[in-house]
Amino acid sequence: MWIVELALRRPYTFIVGALLVVLFGVLSALRMPTDILPELDIPVVSVIWSYNGLPPEEMERRFSTPYERAVTTTVNDVEHIESQSLAGITVIKVFFQPGARIESAVAQMAAVSQAILRIMPPGATAPFIVRYNAANVPVLQLALGGDSLSEQQLYDLGTNGIRTRLATVRGASVPQPYGGRARLINVDLDPDALLARGLSPTDVSDAISAQNLVLPGGTAKIGEREYAVRLNGSPDVVEALNDLPLRMVNGGLVRIRDVAQVRDGYAVQTNIVHRDGVRGALITVLKSGGASTIDVVNRVRAALPAVLATLPAALTVDVLADQSLFVKAALKGVVIEALIAACLTAAMILLFLGSWRSTLIVALSIPLSILVSVTVLAALGQTLNVMTLGGLALAVGVLVDDATVGIENIHRVQEHEPDIDQAIRLGAGQIAVPTLVSTLAICIVFVPIFFLSGAAGSLFKPLAMAVVFAMLASYIISRTLVPTLVRYAMRRERALEARRAGMPTPPGPFARLHHHFDHWFEGQRVQYRLTLRRILERPGTVLATAGLVLAAALVLVPFLGRDFFPAVDAGQIRVHLRAPVGTRVEETARIVAAVEDRIRAIIPAGDLGTIIDNIGISSSSVTNLAFSDNPTTGVTDADILIVLERDRAGSTDGYIRAIRRMLREEFPQVLAFFQSADIVSQILNAGLPAPVNVQVVGSNRAANIEVARTIERRVRQIPGAVDVYLQQRLEAPQLNLTVDRARAASLNLSQRDVANDLLVSLASSGQTQPNVWLNPQNGVQYTVSVQTPQYRINSLEALARTPVAGAGGTPQLFENVATMSRGTSVAVVSHYDVAPVFDVFANVQDRDLGAVAADIDVVLDSLQSTLPRGTTLVMRGQVAAMRTSYAGLATGLGFAILLVYLIMVVNFQSWLDPLIISMALPVALSGVLWALFAAGNTISVPAFMGAIMSMGVATANGILVVAFANERMNDGLSAFDAALDAASTRLRPVIMTAAAMIVGMVPMALGVGEGGEQNAPLGRAVIGGLSFATVATLTVLPIVYSRLRAGRHTARSPQSPVGLSSTPELAS
Repeated sequence: MWIVELALRRPYTFIVGALLVVLFGVLSALRMPTDILPELDIPVVSVIWSYNGLPPEEMERRFSTPYERAVTTTVNDVEHIESQSLAGITVIKVFFQPGARIESAVAQMAAVSQAILRIMPPGATAPFIVRYNAANVPVLQLALGGDSLSEQQLYDLGTNGIRTRLATVRGASVPQPYGGRARLINVDLDPDALLARGLSPTDVSDAISAQNLVLPGGTAKIGEREYAVRLNGSPDVVEALNDLPLRMVNGGLVRIRDVAQVRDGYAVQTNIVHRDGVRGALITVLKSGGASTIDVVNRVRAALPAVLATLPAALTVDVLADQSLFVKAALKGVVIEALIAACLTAAMILLFLGSWRSTLIVALSIPLSILVSVTVLAALGQTLNVMTLGGLALAVGVLVDDATVGIENIHRVQEHEPDIDQAIRLGAGQIAVPTLVSTLAICIVFVPIFFLSGAAGSLFKPLAMAVVFAMLASYIISRTLVPTLVRYAMRRERALEARRAGMPTPPGPFARLHHHFDHWFEGQRVQYRLTLRRILERPGTVLATAGLVLAAALVLVPFLGRDFFPAVDAGQIRVHLRAPVGTRVEETARIVAAVEDRIRAIIPAGDLGTIIDNIGISSSSVTNLAFSDNPTTGVTDADILIVLERDRAGSTDGYIRAIRRMLREEFPQVLAFFQSADIVSQILNAGLPAPVNVQVVGSNRAANIEVARTIERRVRQIPGAVDVYLQQRLEAPQLNLTVDRARAASLNLSQRDVANDLLVSLASSGQTQPNVWLNPQNGVQYTVSVQTPQYRINSLEALARTPVAGAGGTPQLFENVATMSRGTSVAVVSHYDVAPVFDVFANVQDRDLGAVAADIDVVLDSLQSTLPRGTTLVMRGQVAAMRTSYAGLATGLGFAILLVYLIMVVNFQSWLDPLIISMALPVALSGVLWALFAAGNTISVPAFMGAIMSMGVATANGILVVAFANERMNDGLSAFDAALDAASTRLRPVIMTAAAMIVGMVPMALGVGEGGEQNAPLGRAVIGGLSFATVATLTVLPIVYSRLRAGRHTARSPQSPVGLSSTPELAS
C-alpha cells in the first residue's frame, strides 16, 4: 500500500507528526470547556409580564393572548409557544427552531411588546425578555443568613450587594434572590382616619407622587458665575415623608402622618426560604449555555471573598448544592474507566503477542487516536463532557483493532519472510483494504446518531463524532506510524535473537507465561479446527441453537421495556408540595415545616446533608420564573431540596419511596410530587416538571377540564405511574365585588374612582402610580408603596369600610356602592400555541417509561370518541422526545446498514459476501438483548449506542474472515476448506480484538462512580453483543459461507478482489 511505502521511506515525518498530535491534543484538552453534558441547541426566550393584583384569568386575556398572537405574526422561526398566567404574572416561553437567529428574534419580540403596550391596562410596563437555554440549570446555591440581620436586610444585601457583582462573572447567570423580604418604603394607611378626614386612599397616593419627586431645577447666571439650581424634591430620610402635607381639611393642614404611617419596610411577603428550618434568602447561580460548569463555579467561589469583604460582617454565605462536584466526579470516573480499559486492553494484547515492544506500539495508538479526536472536537467547538469522554472510552477497545490486526499479520508473515521491510509491506498490504472497510463499517454504523433531533441529538452527536474521529485516526496511525515503529522493534528483536543464538538463557516469568498461553491457545485452535470441521459437515445443531437464541431474544423484548435514559443518582431529592388552593403563605410554611420534621425522622442524621425549602413566588423577582422548571402557581406551592451526604448508608430511591408513602398517609390534603434533582434529567425534561405530560388542548374549557380530570383519574390507576396530578386548578377562592354604577354616579363616583381606591388599598399604588425614594447612603432607589396593611383588612366588614371618593366629592364607604359575594376562579391558566390547555403530569416508578406511556396511549385512545369538537389530546415531555429519538435512530440504523452493505459490495465485488457477513448481526443483537436482560437494564438510547457499536465491530471481524476465505478460494481451495481455513487462521485476531474490546468495556459496564449509571447500559450492550457476535463469526459465518459459496468454486485469478496479495505461505 502506497502509504505504508511512504512511512517506511520517510519514517521521521510520521514520528514528528505523532509528536505534533500530542502537542496539539494536550493543548486542546487543556483549553476545552469541561461540563457534564454537551451544549443543547434548544433556544428559548422567556417573556414575563407583571401587573400586580390582576387575577390569572385577566392576565391571560389582557396580556398572554394578545402577545402570543402578535408573536405568531411578527417573529420568525418559532417552534412552539407555551405560557402560564398566574396572579399578577404571565410567563410566556417561545421555543425556536434549532439554528434560529435568536438575537434578531429577541429584537422582534421587544419591538412587538412595545407596539401592543398601547392596548394593555393602564400602568402596564414593558415585559422582561430573557434569553436562556435548556442547559441553563442551577450549578450553585448561596444561602444567606445572619443572626442580627432581618429578612429584608438579607434580601437587600443579596440583590444590591452580592447579585450585582456576581452577575459580571463570565458564564454565570444570577437571578434575583429567593426568600427574604423585598425592601421598600411602606405608607400604611388607616382607613378609619382617612374616612374621618374625608380622604380616600387615592388622595394619599396622589399626594406622595406630588410631593416626593425628582425634577431638574436648571441653572441661574448671577454675576460672574453660573449656579446649578437644586430643589428639595425628595426627602433625604424616610421619616421626613411623614411630614409631607396632604390637604387642607376644615381649615387645618392634614399631613401624611395623620392618616398613615411611613416606614422603611418590605413588600407583602409571598416567598419564604428556609435552610434547615431557619429563615433566610437564597441566591441561585445558573450557567449560561456554552459555559463550563466547573469554570463558572470556580469563578464564583473566587469572586465571593472580595464581594463579602464590602458587606456587613454579620452576613454569612454558605455554598450549597455545588453541581461542579458531581461534574468533576463524573468526568474523573470516565477518564479512570478509559485508563483502566487501556491498561486491560494492553495486557490482553501482550498475552496474545508475547512481545512487549509490539504491545507498546499497539498501546501507543490509543492515546494518539484519542488526542486526534480531541483536537478535531475542540476545533468544532465541542466541550469535554461525559458524552465525548464516554465516546472516547467506548472507542478504546476498538482503537487497538487496526493496529493489533496489522501487527499480528506482520508477525505471522515475518516467520516466513527474512526481509523485515518486505514482511511489513506484505503483512500491512494484505489487511489494508479489509481493515479500511471494517473501520468505515464501524464509523458508518454511527450515522443513525445524526438522525436524532432535539435534546437526544445534541447529547449524542458529540459521542458519535468522538468515536468516528478516533477510529479514522486509528486507521491512519496503523498504516503509517505502526509500520515505522514495527520496523525498529523487529530489527531490535532479531539483533537480540542473533546475539543470544546458542546461549542458554533462562526465560523470565512473563516469557514462560506467554509460552504456556501460546502453547495452550495453539492447542485450542487445533481443537477448534477439528470441531469446526464436524460442525461444517453437520451444521444442524449450531443453526438450531442460533435460531433458538434469536427466538428467545425476541421473546425478551417486551420484558425489557424502554426508557429514554437510565436514572442517575445525584444524591439529591426534590419534592414539590401544593397546599389546598387559597392557603395563606404562613399556613403553607407551617405545613412545610411539619413535612420537613417527618423527613428528618425518615432520613438518618448521618445521611442527611441539608434541607432547603422555597415557598411561594416572589412578586419582586418575577424574572426567576424564566429559568425555573417549577410548576409553582402561587403561595400554596413549596419546593423542598434534600441534599444527601456522599457517603450514605441508605439509597436515594429508598428514601424517595419512604417520603412518598409518608406524604400520602400523613398529609392527604397536600398534593406532593417528586421532580428531577439531577442535572441530566432536568435538561432532558426541557423545562417540564415531569417526564410525562398529557395535554388537553382546545377552546371548550368547561368540557376540557372534565376530560383532564378523567385522564388524571385513569392514569393514577396505571401500574408504575406515580405523582399524577392536574396542573390547573379551578377552585381558587375569590371575592366578587359588584359596583352599582347608577348609585355610584348619584354620589359623584365613577367605576374608575372606586377601582382606583380599592387598588391602592389592597394591591398598593406601585402598579398604576409608581413612586420611588432614593436612599442617599447606598444609592439604591426603593419603591414607595401606599397600601392598607393586610392585618387591618381581616374580614368582609373591614373590606366594606374602605373609603372611596370621586374628584372633589365626599368619601363614601365601599359597601354603600357595591355588593360582595364569594366565588371561585382558576389559579393558573396555560396555553400551548395560543390555545388553552390543561396539563396532566406523571412520573414513573418500578416500571419503564415506554410501558407506562403505552398504557397512557390506551387511555387517550379510549377517550377520542367522546372528546368535544376541536379538542385534541397530546402527549409531550420526555415521552415525546424518546419516541422521536427512537424513530430517528431506527431510520438512521436502516440507512447505515444499507450503506455498510453497499460499501462491502464495492469491496468484495459481490452481492453475496456482504450477505454472509451480515449473518452474524442478528446474533449480535440478540446478545445485546440478553446482556440487558441479565443486568436488569431497559432498552435506552445509551443501550442503543452499545448495540450500534457491537454491530460495527462484528461486521469488522466478519469482513476479515470472509476476505481471507476468498483469498484461500483464489488459491484453489473449495468453499468448505476455505471457510475452515479462514476461521481457524483468523481465530487469533478475531478473539484478540473481541477480547480487547470486551475487557475494555468492563469498567464502563460496572457503572461505578458519579453518573456511572448513565453509560453502564452502553458498556453492557457492547459486551453482550460482541460476545455473541464473536461466537457467530466463528461458527455460523463459516457454515453460511461454505453452503452459499459451494457452487461458486471457480479458480479465479490470483489477484484478490480486495487488492490482497495472495501468498501460499499463509495457508498455515
